[in-house]
Amino acid sequence: MTTASTPMPGSPKHDDEPSYIDYETFLAPDFDPALFANTLVLSTNNPQDLPLDLATPLSKVLFDAQEIDSHIDSLTTRSAVPLLEFTQKQTSASQRLITELDAQISSLNESYKQLEKEVIHKHEKADEVRQVAQRLWQTLAMGRSVSRCLQLGRQLEIQHTELGSTAAVNDHTALIRCSYTLLSLRELLDSKGPGEEGHGLTEVDAIRSLQEIVTTPIERTIRETSDRFVREFAVSANMTFTQGEEARGRLTSAISALYLLSPTFGIKHDKWSPRMLMQALENYMRTTLQTSVVTLSRSLGQLPTLEKALAEVTAKCQNIVALELLLSTVKPPAHPLLPAAVQNSHTSLLQPFLNVLETGSLPSYFWRMMASSISARVQDINTRGGVVARTLKTNKNNVGEAIRAAVAAGCKVPGALLGPKTKAPEGNWERETAVMVGSVVNNLR
Repeated sequence: MTTASTPMPGSPKHDDEPSYIDYETFLAPDFDPALFANTLVLSTNNPQDLPLDLATPLSKVLFDAQEIDSHIDSLTTRSAVPLLEFTQKQTSASQRLITELDAQISSLNESYKQLEKEVIHKHEKADEVRQVAQRLWQTLAMGRSVSRCLQLGRQLEIQHTELGSTAAVNDHTALIRCSYTLLSLRELLDSKGPGEEGHGLTEVDAIRSLQEIVTTPIERTIRETSDRFVREFAVSANMTFTQGEEARGRLTSAISALYLLSPTFGIKHDKWSPRMLMQALENYMRTTLQTSVVTLSRSLGQLPTLEKALAEVTAKCQNIVALELLLSTVKPPAHPLLPAAVQNSHTSLLQPFLNVLETGSLPSYFWRMMASSISARVQDINTRGGVVARTLKTNKNNVGEAIRAAVAAGCKVPGALLGPKTKAPEGNWERETAVMVGSVVNNLR
């Protein structure tokens, strides 16, 4: 083992007391006991000798341990009095510090008790009061919302009664009033977010009963009545101006109600369209076309009935013309659940319907669809041959002229919708006439 004269760290320096311990080796951060023992054994033995002599390295380790023990004992003996004096001073200082801290801690505890009494306990009571006040406010808000819903429900019942009462059998405007009340209820009940007016309303028994007994049945009735008004819309040739105005008003109320009641919840505003209204108008057009096609197709096989059939088809087309005229004069009603930009995107309710049908005119759409269906029917008659086909071919010019006259008459605005100062709109229907006549004449060769 190597020796050194370095004094023990932390001990008083005594140059006349050399140390045989290599403290730097033992205090090195990367000291490895196994590596140190191996080096010690190899330094005192020849690796070729067997067995190895372990007594010498072991005695050196024991000697170093005894040296350190002696050094510790020597340091302790020489420094006992200073250590005891230092410890006594530290103990005295600690006692004085504890005495001072006890007084401060006692004062702090008294202050905390006073604070707890004056602040914490009062805060707890104040927090209880706050919670009670908050829940009372929530209950009050809920009560107001429930009250408003019930008032709207009662208002809806009265308006629905006006629609169906004998005294107000023609009060079709109640459809619009009912629709606005239903929208108010819908707006309130759809505001379900925390802090919103309708939050938690659906959990109230009275509101659920209102929806089941009043709101849902009346909304269904309003929709069905509006659909029926659209479905039954017709303007006959012998109808007076007053009757025409009544038909106009009834249809206006119906389409306005369907526009307002069309679903809005969960639909992006830029994608919204009055779906219920469009469906009702499409059904009207489809039914009118189907009836007209069946009537005219049947008469082509029985030419004596052609005049009567064309008169019926003309009347159907005049209803389409009247529908277009009325839709062009009806502006979209103010909708409380839609932004102004959506409502102002169309100046009338005609354009959205034309967009759905992908056409520029309802009468034009009517005659073109008629021609498409009739063309197939005439081809079928021509293919089968027989008396019916021969008769139709013989009279094809007369049939063509009759159809031409029917198209011209069908595209005229019914007189019941024209007031003393109202001028009928002019239109060019030559293409529709040519298509309709061609659907019969061109297939009879």
